[in-house]
Amino acid sequence: MSAALSIDSVKSQAKGLNFRNRAFIAGSYTDAANGRTFECISPIDGRVLTEIARCDVEDVNRAVAAARAAFEDGRWRDLAPVQRKRTLQKFADLIESHTTELALLETLDMGKPIGDSTRIDVPATVNCIRWYGEAIDKIYDEVAPTAGNVIAMLRREPMGVIAAIVPWNFPMIMAAWKIGPALATGNSLILKPAEQSSLTAIRLAELAAEAGIPESVFQVVPGLGQEAGQALARHMDVDGIAFTGSGEVGKLLLKYSGESNMKRVALECGGKTPHIVMADAADLDAAANAAAWGIFFNQGEVCNAGSRLLVEESIKDEFLEKVKAVAQSMRFGNPLDPATQVGAIVDEDQFQKVLSYIGLGAQEGAELILGGQQAMTESGGFYIEPTIFDRVNNRMRIAQEEIFGPVLATLTFKDGEEAVKIGNDTIYGLAAAVWTNDINRAHKMAKGLRAGSVWVNCFDGGDITTPFGGYKQSGFGRDKSLHAFDKYTELKTIWIELH
Repeated sequence: MSAALSIDSVKSQAKGLNFRNRAFIAGSYTDAANGRTFECISPIDGRVLTEIARCDVEDVNRAVAAARAAFEDGRWRDLAPVQRKRTLQKFADLIESHTTELALLETLDMGKPIGDSTRIDVPATVNCIRWYGEAIDKIYDEVAPTAGNVIAMLRREPMGVIAAIVPWNFPMIMAAWKIGPALATGNSLILKPAEQSSLTAIRLAELAAEAGIPESVFQVVPGLGQEAGQALARHMDVDGIAFTGSGEVGKLLLKYSGESNMKRVALECGGKTPHIVMADAADLDAAANAAAWGIFFNQGEVCNAGSRLLVEESIKDEFLEKVKAVAQSMRFGNPLDPATQVGAIVDEDQFQKVLSYIGLGAQEGAELILGGQQAMTESGGFYIEPTIFDRVNNRMRIAQEEIFGPVLATLTFKDGEEAVKIGNDTIYGLAAAVWTNDINRAHKMAKGLRAGSVWVNCFDGGDITTPFGGYKQSGFGRDKSLHAFDKYTELKTIWIELH
């Protein structure tokens, strides 16, 4: 969506949207069996967009039964990989052709700027589906190096029925990271979107059917986490759960797996990324730009957001002024305005949570040097100014707990060894970043940081070819890259003795 468009023209396009609001089970849209719904509220202005089917155990049972039948009869699983590839490529093409519609749904539903939805979220979703479709007919099984009278084949086979439970911050992208490898490998997939952001997932189901993905191979069951999500996680006929979300829910999913059928669980449960800037960084302006966008992009609602800024003592004041200047230059406003760069917090609960952390930071003795207030109060939506704290120590809750909002905590260190120690002093290990002009220091710090991704002289680098996931309580298993196939397949050894 071009920035040349006016907010009025975007609003006009939004008025013409048709909100799909029902579950997609066994090939068609359907109400929840209990007839209940929940409100879909836009964080832009607090208005109710539609009522969405509030699925529960009965709906989940029906979806799982349909998914199991589809898997067992082989309608998708037994297709040649090249056939699954063609269908997924068509699915990606359909998503791309509906870019404007899907971007508007994403922005209305969760408050991200329309420019981001259009230029980042939809293209990344398309690329992910295409990439896994293209990859699947290039994955080879193996033959083990055995004795001459033995042939040992290592086969990678689809797991079966997969439930994907995804978050609200990047609804389409997080879903695609599961949809792509799960379907490419031949599984049946049930998607449970976050209740805060269900609209694009429900629409994607219809496009998948149009692309030719067989009935019941891809279903969408909206609802509350403690109802539909728990029912999927406890179901005895679900073979695997792929989850992105909070650590609290991740631990529940592990519990539910143990209490049911020991289904496979893959988790990505957030982070508290240390963004480390050494005094010898070659370009402090570039580092400051990355530090600001690393926390304020997507309103700070990013699992790997650089929420802890670690700056070498000798440059802290100078560098923090640069970060502050970048933050002040960001265009904050209505997410439907193509010029907006920082939009709305996803809902009132998250809005209040972020404000409470800002208050807590001040109580703990940190110095508030930018923002910290509710904004655009007249809109009826949920907006918080980009916020920066200085003089934070790593024992403060704003330095240890995932806020998931536009709040930056600034800490200092004396040398690289101390920076790594502070960076690792958290329960999380999703990502880290280091800015330095010393290649030896860069390698040593990257090795020492306990994180699934470490970026050097950049932030949030990578593409679909590189794995994404964490250490420690950030979870286990990887999205993106060929390594994601590991989450959705079983490895079978076939040992044949020749006589």
